[in-house]
Amino acid sequence: MVLFIIFCPIVAAILIMAGVPARKTALGASVLAFSAALFLLVSFDKGQHDFQQVTSFVISPQWHLSFTTGVDGLSLVMVLLAAIVTLAAVWFTGTVEKYENAFYACLLFISGGAIGAFASIDLFFFYAFHELALIPTFLLIGIWGSGNRVAAAWKITIYLAVGSFILLLGLILLYQSFPASARSFDIRALTAAAGLGQIGADAQRHVYLVLLIGFGILISLFPFHTWAPEAYASAPAPAAMLHAGVLKKFGLYGLLRVAIPLLPEGARHWTDLLVVLLLGNIIYVGLVTITQKRLDWMLGYSSVMHMGYIFLGIASATILSTTGAVFLMFAHGLSIALLFALTGELRKRTGTLVFDDLGGLGKVMPFAGLAFGFGVFAAIGLPGFANFAGEIMIFFGAFKNGWEMDRFHIFQIATVLALWGVVISTVYMLRAYRKTFMGSLSERWKDVVDLRPALRIPVALVVIGLLCYGFFPQSFVQTVTPVLRNNLTIDRHLTDVECGHGAVSPCFTEQHRPSASTQRGGYNIQPIARRGP
Repeated sequence: MVLFIIFCPIVAAILIMAGVPARKTALGASVLAFSAALFLLVSFDKGQHDFQQVTSFVISPQWHLSFTTGVDGLSLVMVLLAAIVTLAAVWFTGTVEKYENAFYACLLFISGGAIGAFASIDLFFFYAFHELALIPTFLLIGIWGSGNRVAAAWKITIYLAVGSFILLLGLILLYQSFPASARSFDIRALTAAAGLGQIGADAQRHVYLVLLIGFGILISLFPFHTWAPEAYASAPAPAAMLHAGVLKKFGLYGLLRVAIPLLPEGARHWTDLLVVLLLGNIIYVGLVTITQKRLDWMLGYSSVMHMGYIFLGIASATILSTTGAVFLMFAHGLSIALLFALTGELRKRTGTLVFDDLGGLGKVMPFAGLAFGFGVFAAIGLPGFANFAGEIMIFFGAFKNGWEMDRFHIFQIATVLALWGVVISTVYMLRAYRKTFMGSLSERWKDVVDLRPALRIPVALVVIGLLCYGFFPQSFVQTVTPVLRNNLTIDRHLTDVECGHGAVSPCFTEQHRPSASTQRGGYNIQPIARRGP
């Protein structure tokens, strides 16, 4: 089933390039992949932390290289996110004026590459599938983009090519850091070997820094963020949906899947640096977002800003905060995809996204206004949406990590500052909603039409996803937490289970305060080898 989800869009893209009807084939492949992802979700055993639906084909025995795929709770939610956003992006594409077959094929290659990266258990294909997804992104912006599309395409190409090269260098260094007898491309074998302490502390620090820079550029970590807003503003709406909603989560997924479990000492050593950089995402980029005069640029900077919250959850490295980070990865992917989809429709109907030229569109586009409002409320973390559940777990988990009676710890300071980011995001999101859909309607927009009924289906699908996990977050938590608890062993006297408050409840009692040895740079995270039942 996992192989089917990976190769369904890839095979469909190849058939489209061969000349079969583009839209029908792409839409059919997206529906099939989404249905298969739902089947995986329903049949998934939430009580297991190991990979399920594992399939492996030996490629090179002497290099221990195998094409191995499977899903655990972490990869499952990312595959589901990719399937939902792919279906919505293809549905919103509509008629393409030039090179229609190539356009749809590029979308499906991005989808297949992202799903393949999330579902790969082999380190080589984990990287290779991501590269497969990057190439169509450049083409979509450079050929079908708008505005200064050529400059934007070159900029994203240079930034992400450099980030991918640094990431490749980090993965090679990681492979070479293991003793020859323990070297493997299988992430499960590497995790078990790392749990036995087969990578020295100095090597961990150097390799983790290289991986952090590589992943950070791909994620748009401050100050490597400037490629993202311009690229998303120039990209066609479906391409922005897939990249901002899905592909950019690859770097965050890589930190949780590879960097932190295999290099815990390196992660601990560079925690302070990561906290400073993520605050740049939240505060600095947030203030820059407020100054934007165009809706597409505002959404581009907003996407960069919200990465800071996820980094905060990953950096603090508690079960509570990392679960919230994964939750927000999923929720942000849906909400930003919804907002970019509706922004693309506004561009088609009005020809402009400048705030001063818009206004009052809610009177002629009531459904689009309602859907955009849902996206805005989700993005600012309104209770009832999945984004709120993710953010609240991140904030409580990060604050708990620095719980100390005599002074504020770095994570408490970061959490307080990050909370101001919620205020900032509320300001620019609500202002954008007011300037676009509220106020008086200009004469030239009176003939603008609302979304046709067919386009309301993918909108409803995304909104339902945000609301379902917003009202029932425990289902998501039960899927993800076993994996994180298995990969990240937090100092035992602070474990949530031992505190007796359930899987994700914070424990703030004085007797459970961390010792001085665990205070610097977060908890003492150590990977553990895979155990049987």
